[in-house]
Amino acid sequence: MAGAAALRRASGRAFRTLDNSSAPSRKIVLPERLLSSQASPEHRPRPSVSGSELGQYPPERIRNFSIIAHVDHGKSTLADRLLELTGTIQKGHGQPQYLDKLQVERERGITVKAQTATMFYKHAVETSESHVADTPSYLLNLIDTPGHVDFSYEVSRSLAACQGALLVVDAAQGVQAQTIANFYLAFESNLSIIPVINKIDQPTADPDNVKAQLKRLFDIDPSEALLTSAKTGQGLSQVLPAVIERIPCPPGSCDSPVRMLLLDSYYDEYKGVICHVAIVDGAMRKGDKISSAATGRTYEVFDVGIMHPELTPTGVLYTGQVGYVITGMRSTKEARIGDTLHQAKSVVEALPGFKPVRHMVFSGVYPADGSDFEALSHAIEKLTCNDASVSVSKETSTALGMGFRCGFLGLLHMDVFHQRLEQEYGAQVISTIPTVPYIFEYGDDSKVQIENPAALSLNTGKRVMACWEPTVIATIIIPSEYVGPVIMLCSERRGEQQEYTFIDAHRALLKYRLPLREIIVDFYNELKSITSGYATFDYEDSEYQKSDLVKMDILLNGQPVDAMATIIHNQKAQKVGRELVDKLKKFIERQMFEITIQAAIGSKIIARETLSAMRKNVLAKCYGGDITRKKKLLEKQKEGKKRMKRVGSVDIPQEAFHELLKVSSSK
Repeated sequence: MAGAAALRRASGRAFRTLDNSSAPSRKIVLPERLLSSQASPEHRPRPSVSGSELGQYPPERIRNFSIIAHVDHGKSTLADRLLELTGTIQKGHGQPQYLDKLQVERERGITVKAQTATMFYKHAVETSESHVADTPSYLLNLIDTPGHVDFSYEVSRSLAACQGALLVVDAAQGVQAQTIANFYLAFESNLSIIPVINKIDQPTADPDNVKAQLKRLFDIDPSEALLTSAKTGQGLSQVLPAVIERIPCPPGSCDSPVRMLLLDSYYDEYKGVICHVAIVDGAMRKGDKISSAATGRTYEVFDVGIMHPELTPTGVLYTGQVGYVITGMRSTKEARIGDTLHQAKSVVEALPGFKPVRHMVFSGVYPADGSDFEALSHAIEKLTCNDASVSVSKETSTALGMGFRCGFLGLLHMDVFHQRLEQEYGAQVISTIPTVPYIFEYGDDSKVQIENPAALSLNTGKRVMACWEPTVIATIIIPSEYVGPVIMLCSERRGEQQEYTFIDAHRALLKYRLPLREIIVDFYNELKSITSGYATFDYEDSEYQKSDLVKMDILLNGQPVDAMATIIHNQKAQKVGRELVDKLKKFIERQMFEITIQAAIGSKIIARETLSAMRKNVLAKCYGGDITRKKKLLEKQKEGKKRMKRVGSVDIPQEAFHELLKVSSSK
C-alpha cells in the first residue's frame, strides 16, 4: 500500500497535529450539570435547549465530528461514554449503545443508520500557574457512523457535516480492513483525524504495536494517539479536549442568507418527514420559508431543533450547527439526500452534495403467501420512507406472482432490509438469487444494463457480442499463517492479486480485484471459516471487466422458472447447474405426476434430475385374472399422469430459494 505521506503530498493537504511537548498544560472543567449529577443521584439531563442558548455558540465554539471504526472496535460504546460525560444522557439509565435505535442494530451488534447527538461541554486552557483562561462552553455535534462496508454511503454522508473524526482502533485487534477504508474516506474529505486506541483494558491489548501500525499505514505520529477504554472510562477525559483543540470550527458566513446541506431524512407518522441538516451559512428559524435547490419547491419551517439526544425544539439553528427541520414534506422522495436547502426567493450556490447511490446488488422480493402482496407493498413503502438508499420497482414472476425488484448497496444491506421487514412490519418474504448489474453488448452495437436475469430473454433475436461485469478492489487483513488458503480462495473466485504486504510480523494485507458477483453472498463467511475468524474484509467499487457470461435457466417440466434464472460465468455453469437441480430435487415435494428438473443455457440442457411420481397401486384389487386387464389399468394410470403433468403446477418451497442462493454464489 502506498504510504499516506505520498498521498498527502500529492493532494497538498496536511494533518492538523498537536505537539504535546510544546502544548500548554490543560485543565478540564466539566459542565455544571455534569458536576451536579456526580453530587446528586437525582440528576437528570437538561430537558430542553432554547434558541437564545444556541445563539451563544458562534462557529468558533462549535465542533462537528464523527466516530469511524471497524466493526466491533467499541465505537458505539465510546459514543455512550461521551454522552454520559457531557450529561446528555444519565449514566446507568437507558439502553447501551444509545444511538443504535433499530432492533436489528442491537441484535447484530452493528450500526446501520448514522445518528447525531448534540452535546455541551466546558473546556479551559491553563496558560500559567496564576492565570486560568475563561471556561467557555462548546457545542459538540457527535455523529455515530456505521462500521460495515455495505453502509459506507452512510459514512460519507456523515463526514460531509464534519470537520474532524475520531478514528477508533481496537488495542488488541489493531488496524483492520474497514479501518483503512474509513481512514481514506475521512482523509479525502480533508478532515482532521484523531486516532483513538480503544479497549486498552483487555489482557491482549498492545497499544504500542497499534501505534506502529498507524505510523506505517497512515503516517500518523504515535504521540497523537489517545489511549482509552470506553468500558472502564480510562483515558476518556482526553477525548473531548482533543476534539476541541485539534478539530477546526465549521466554516461559513453568519451574515449570509441561510444555506444548509440535507444529510438524511426519515418519515414519522405524526410529524411527517424529518430532515437532518447542517447549517452552512446564516440562520434558520421557525416560520421561515426555505426552498430546495433540487426540486425548486418552497416549504415553511414548522419546527426546528437539535438532537439532544432526542428531538429537542429550539426554534432556530445557527451557522455551523447540525439539527433537524420539519417542513411539511409528505414523502422522503421530496427530501433528496445531498440537496441544498436555502432561503426562499434568494439565489445561492448549491453545495457539492454527495455522490449518487450505486446499487450493486439486486434481488426480487415476493410475499411468502401470494395473497399478501398488498401487505408487503405497504410494508416496503413505509420502510423505504426511512431508507432512501433502496431502489424499488414492481415486477411479476410466473412462479411467485407479483413482487418487487429491489436494489441494495450490498448483501448485508439486503439482509438488514429483509430483517426489518419481518421485525417491524411482520412481512414474510421470499428472496430470489441476488445478482449484480451486468452490461451486454449486442450485434447492433447497442448496450443494455441487466439487473434481472429474466430480462435478458426479452432481447431474443439479438446476438450477444460481449459481456461486462462489475469488479471490486478487496482489502483482506489476515494472520500470516493463513495467507496460502486465502490466496487459493481468491483464485477460485476469479480474483487477480494487486498487492501483498505485511502490516507487522504477524499480519498480512492482501489486495485483490474480484468480480462483485463472487463476493456478494458467502465469500466473507468462507473467508472467516478458513482463517478461524481472524480475517477482516473490505471492498470498494472498481471498473467493469469483460467476461464470458451466460444466462442459466431452471426448468420444471420444460417450463422456465424466471425467479431462479441467474447469470453466471461460463466455466462454472455446468458445475453450478448440477448442484442446483440436485438441491431442488431434495426440496420440491413429490406430486402425483413426474417432475423433470433441468438446468439449461439457451436450448442446451447441462444438468437434469427427475422426481418420480407418487403412485397409487391400481392393481390392489386384482387378485389373479388375465394379465391384459392389469396392463389396461396401468396404461390408464400412465395417461392420467401425462395429463396431470401438462396442467399440474409445482409449488416451490421458500427453503428451496435459500438453498439455491447458497449454491449459486459459492461456486
